[in-house]
Amino acid sequence: MSCPHVSGLAALLRRAHPEWSPAAVRSALMTTAYATYSGGSPLLDAATGATATPFDYGAGHVDPARAVDPGLVYDLGTREYVDFLCALKYSSTMIAAVARSREYACADNKTYSVGNLNYPSFSVVYATANGDGGDSPATTVTHTRALTNVGGPGTYKVSTSVAAKGVAMDVEPTELAFTSVGEKKRYTVRFTSKSQPSGTTGFGRLVWSDGKHNVASPIAFTWT
Repeated sequence: MSCPHVSGLAALLRRAHPEWSPAAVRSALMTTAYATYSGGSPLLDAATGATATPFDYGAGHVDPARAVDPGLVYDLGTREYVDFLCALKYSSTMIAAVARSREYACADNKTYSVGNLNYPSFSVVYATANGDGGDSPATTVTHTRALTNVGGPGTYKVSTSVAAKGVAMDVEPTELAFTSVGEKKRYTVRFTSKSQPSGTTGFGRLVWSDGKHNVASPIAFTWT
């Protein structure tokens, strides 16, 4: 039943904010979702009773009252989606078929990364050189995101939490100031970790807050 419920909420958000793109609506629903109960304890898997993870609940449980006023959104346009296809090594013919236009193409002198799609969550993948972790050198994965202001003026500060052994996160900058609606600011996150056994997973969370709005993103770490 998740799909019809969320679809209905998306329709309500479009009615409240007809100027928002589908990506902005999605972002508002994801970044305002909650991953804990009202008392602060983590969500549980109803089937097993174990603590749930983003692999179970995604961004969390939707909160329509907060979604209508998310503060900031991770927006996306056609060019960003095309860049994502370029990172996936799509050919010009394949991109034209998806975009229904031949005006988009991949630049030969540009480096593309699937991790830079301006999505409201992070999937961080590390390669495990020896299959069992050990003393391999630390590896850093870098993701870049852009936030668009859909509220009033405000200054947002970042906070992070990591429930993954040996992972360090560095966000630059740590503060974003917005003065007008539609203003966009970029930030970069560097995730550094030593090798872990293949199949290891871990999770984290990144939140931008101005004291009123909490713009939260789940993070999933995987060692292949």
